[in-house]
Amino acid sequence: MINGHSRIAQLAAAITLTASCALIQSGFAQDAAAQSARETAPIDLTGHWVSLITDDWVFRMLTPSAGDYSFVPLNDAGRRQADTWNPERDAAAGDDCKAYGAPAIMRMPGRVQISWEGDNTLQLDFDTGMQTRLFHFDQQTASGPRTLQGFSAASWEFSGDINRQLVFGGARTSLGSVSVTGSLRVDTSNLRAGYLRKNGVPFSENAFMTEYYNVIEEEDGNQYLVIQTYVDDPTYLRQHFVRTMQFKREPNGSKRQPLDCAAANELSYLAGGVPSPDEVRR
Repeated sequence: MINGHSRIAQLAAAITLTASCALIQSGFAQDAAAQSARETAPIDLTGHWVSLITDDWVFRMLTPSAGDYSFVPLNDAGRRQADTWNPERDAAAGDDCKAYGAPAIMRMPGRVQISWEGDNTLQLDFDTGMQTRLFHFDQQTASGPRTLQGFSAASWEFSGDINRQLVFGGARTSLGSVSVTGSLRVDTSNLRAGYLRKNGVPFSENAFMTEYYNVIEEEDGNQYLVIQTYVDDPTYLRQHFVRTMQFKREPNGSKRQPLDCAAANELSYLAGGVPSPDEVRR
């Protein structure tokens, strides 16, 4: 049986342990806050990348027919909205770029240049549609008017980093030799309504998108950027619209072909300069 003194001792020990853990965790947070996103990056996303169209070819390289919303989990309201698509009306209204918003731009054929705009903002410049996305590490709340690219809050997600693990007493484990890897998470909100596909498949201003960016290096030295996207839209979707895209690193930007949205809407397989499936396999 545990007496009152023992219970008090146990409670005091628990409080001390909790306080110690809080101090350790606070110390890690302060260390991370003292460094910029560029300094703490576990992967290098900067440089030039070309999209590899290895899936959904007819939906990405061509403009699908009106009313073709195959493989998109639209609800009834989404289907009704998609059926109203009129490209001539969009052009007349100056809405040529509705298919180049954040939920769709990463699936467009073409090239993207990624660079740092300061130490806490990543900038993505697309030649297809001539769009720019900004990923903010130092600001997590949307501000300003709604836009097709919305507001993107970014954060690094680490794996294999023992220094970022909360270990009692600061003790290190046998995993200390594991190298630091990780990925980029991007949450995008504050969107203006646009299209998930060129043929008017809609997303609303209530859409919210989460993306994960990973870099894979093959034995031959080639590097690939793999992006997973999850689009949630309670207005037009029955469930998340989930897709994975691949890009291949290029040595420079000499093959970039910037096209505004109107010109990109006429993009063909050859005009885009995008590798064919056979070229990808080679």
